[in-house]
Amino acid sequence: MRIGGLALAMAFACSAALAQDGGITVWKNGMPPGGITEKKDFGDHLLEISHREVDGKAELHKVKADVIVIQTGKATLVTGGEVIDPKDTGPNEIQGSGIKGGVKHEVGPGDVIEIPAGVPHQFFVAPGTQITYLVVKVVKQAK
Repeated sequence: MRIGGLALAMAFACSAALAQDGGITVWKNGMPPGGITEKKDFGDHLLEISHREVDGKAELHKVKADVIVIQTGKATLVTGGEVIDPKDTGPNEIQGSGIKGGVKHEVGPGDVIEIPAGVPHQFFVAPGTQITYLVVKVVKQAK
């Protein structure tokens, strides 16, 4: 009986500790515990790390905004304009070969970028360089 009571007390302590911290997610040194390919989906937002050593494709997320924090490296980010050769790649997701009529932004470590839902964007990485960044994808709320 005493062992059962001890197990119950330990279970209560563990759930109390979870409730105390609010169930937060911590990625030490900016990296998910499962490595760079791990994504954490919370339903209304998603966390992921992206690393590029080559140019990305043009992207447009119809219902998700991207909040990006550059960790290392540098790149040219093109935003706005129109996606060239758009193709549906999933629900509310479009990719293409490039962007026509966009605006260039030079980005590097510490820069924070918010790309609203529906805005085309594409990263260009110079040969021999790289960029690593945290992405928070936020689902657009219906009004």
